[in-house]
Amino acid sequence: MSESTLSTSARPAPFTLGPRARRLVILVGLALIWESYARWLGNSLLLPSFLETLVALWENLRNGELPERVRASLGILLTGYGIGIGVAAIITALAALSRWGESLLGLLTAMFNPLPAIALLPVALLWFGVGASSLVFVIVHSVLWPLALACHAGFRAVPPTLRMAGRNIGLTGPSYVVGLLIPAALPSILSGLRLGWAFAWRTLIAAEMVFGASAREGGLGWFIFVNRSQLETANVFAGLLTVILIGLAVESLVFSTLNRLTVQRWGQEA
Repeated sequence: MSESTLSTSARPAPFTLGPRARRLVILVGLALIWESYARWLGNSLLLPSFLETLVALWENLRNGELPERVRASLGILLTGYGIGIGVAAIITALAALSRWGESLLGLLTAMFNPLPAIALLPVALLWFGVGASSLVFVIVHSVLWPLALACHAGFRAVPPTLRMAGRNIGLTGPSYVVGLLIPAALPSILSGLRLGWAFAWRTLIAAEMVFGASAREGGLGWFIFVNRSQLETANVFAGLLTVILIGLAVESLVFSTLNRLTVQRWGQEA
């Protein structure tokens, strides 16, 4: 073996950071940029510094205001998200089992998917009044159509040979959907769940900022709106930071875990 080969094989592997460490470094870098620009700007009314936002976040956590708003928002969000998942599952199952169901799904998504959920707020107010029911209604709309489209695309991508194998072992109706299509289309379903969650958060915060529920029952969007009206900019950014932190937590603890335990474990990741 030549000397060059020995030196190459003995060369240590380059140091690399894992995905979590890289994300942490990026987050720290963004926080430093935020802090530096805010200090350079020198106007807390326009842009509070990162440290000022952390102080406001801690104060609102300590006095119980922010936890109560988070609890209200998450309760409404999870209710609408769960209903949206259930309705999307029924519609996509019908589309997978019937040509009429497929035509129904195609027509409904073409009609309602381009319609912004916020545009339904006047209708929700007329039907349900100012309260949690109106928020749940617009959240269901924001979750339903992107999730249904993602699930249906995943079902259509299942190979014909796999479909034939399922039919040959006696899978029909609901057992065909649950036992074959859902496991085979799981990557697309998880992508749809992620997309639906993001749309639900976005819709909820926007809807709460428009009409909230009441000063006592409103969630994070209402918290942001009230503090904006009172020119408490640090509290506004504390509310926005809370939304970001919850989103990161759900992505890291829920969706990434589901992806690791299912898609990666079963070798379905591209």
